[in-house]
Amino acid sequence: MNQKLHWNTVYNTKNDVELGWYEKQPQQTLALVERCNLPKTASILNVGAGTTTLIDYLLEQGYQNLIANDLSNIALQHLKERVKKSYNHDLTTICDDLTQPKKLKDIQEIDLWIDRAVLHFFLSEKAISNYFNLIKHTVKINGFVIIAVFALNGAEKCSGLPLKRYNTKMLQYQLGTSFKLVTDFNYTYINPFGGERPYTYTLFQRIG
Repeated sequence: MNQKLHWNTVYNTKNDVELGWYEKQPQQTLALVERCNLPKTASILNVGAGTTTLIDYLLEQGYQNLIANDLSNIALQHLKERVKKSYNHDLTTICDDLTQPKKLKDIQEIDLWIDRAVLHFFLSEKAISNYFNLIKHTVKINGFVIIAVFALNGAEKCSGLPLKRYNTKMLQYQLGTSFKLVTDFNYTYINPFGGERPYTYTLFQRIG
């Protein structure tokens, strides 16, 4: 399957509120961002951002050094236009594949990596390894990583695509000993259609 075509089709044919993962106010993620206690000048990379409202809330809180990544250039175009219109902010966007990164490989010294539901779409060992290697390449010492992913009892598919589900122990294994767990919790998200979607939320800090 052509993943880029799949996601471009999704964002071309549906409004944000029609997306199964739409969350008007991402409170759980914002609580973890607050836990990091970062300066407003911190560099924050939101991977698999889509058209997330998280960027809006981060701007409202005073964060300006934001980068949004997605495989879908359509999603990033919609996000960039909305943010420009609402906040007069020229959002930096990077259209790139997290499992075969080209542009993202040039980025380092990120203070906070935020993944809200993209990791679980990667199924092969190679893709997963590339994803975590990119984190290790990108996030600075003492920087943070937020990963929100379908829990082991979560959905088996999303947007018609199969998923790999995780618990905290599995994420810690992939990140290795250079990252320590700060906090984690389970959260059941209710999607726009009333469906229950169990998630695992984690916050790690790089220590080496």
